[in-house]
Amino acid sequence: MKLALMSRSSKIYSTGRLVEAAKERGHDIDVIDHLRCYINITSNRPSIRYQGENLPKYDAVIPRIGASVTFYGTAVLRQFEMMGVYPLNESVAISRSRDKLRSMQLLARKGVGLPVTVFAHKTSRADEIIKMAGGAPVVIKLLEGTQGIGVVLGETQKAAESIIQAFGGVGSNILTQQFIKEAGGSDIRCLVIGDKVVAAMKRTGKEGDFRSNLHRGGTAEQVKISPIERKTATLAAKTMGLKVCGVDLLRGNQGPVVMEVNSSPGLEGIEKSTGKDIAGMIIEFLEKEAKPGKTRTRGKG
Repeated sequence: MKLALMSRSSKIYSTGRLVEAAKERGHDIDVIDHLRCYINITSNRPSIRYQGENLPKYDAVIPRIGASVTFYGTAVLRQFEMMGVYPLNESVAISRSRDKLRSMQLLARKGVGLPVTVFAHKTSRADEIIKMAGGAPVVIKLLEGTQGIGVVLGETQKAAESIIQAFGGVGSNILTQQFIKEAGGSDIRCLVIGDKVVAAMKRTGKEGDFRSNLHRGGTAEQVKISPIERKTATLAAKTMGLKVCGVDLLRGNQGPVVMEVNSSPGLEGIEKSTGKDIAGMIIEFLEKEAKPGKTRTRGKG
């Protein structure tokens, strides 16, 4: 197959591993910086310009789109879809998962376990928001935050009120969530490919930090997940419409709760902690699934 890999840099671990895995299996693969692409929107002749030339015909495209460039990245991906190129994850599914509020509304509708969550913009009734979320301590998130940035723990009623009012004072949309204390500062990252969890790791935040992101100094180790955790992860992925994703779970007293569904999960932590060839599994999945024009939305979303 001839593959396109949408990524800002070939030096990123995940990008390098996918290129390596594709070549090992005999495929041609090009790394394309989507921010340097130009979209030619012409009736019946969609095309993408890159480095002064029209991109050739690809069998499949692997999108690795950073959260900060979701709008432009998904626009380029839609163009690939309109050209009949099979996407590992579709543009509509990526956009859906990147909208924290929309994704939680969809997961709630499907009955997926979630922490109690309150969405607000006007924050003059901070006390009521905290009460609705189950009382302090609560986790307060900027709707646009990523990799643990814009996520704060309000440990007491007064501290939580101050944080909510501060975020509200700069016109930010915020999510206030129940704090799952029993998780102990750890979460479970389930890597889903197709309809299966192929690997899982437990991430633990550094000393004194309730956030478990590896980018923020957290550690990871392989973990065995329960059947209900496996079912929750695959249902969350299916609800988002993602064929490859990372589903982040917390182990609560009432069962697993989903914190986030990540459409471009990093491969370094999960591969090194589990010893599994996740990049190879992704390429193998593409070999089985990639068919011309198989995209469900065909760039309609």
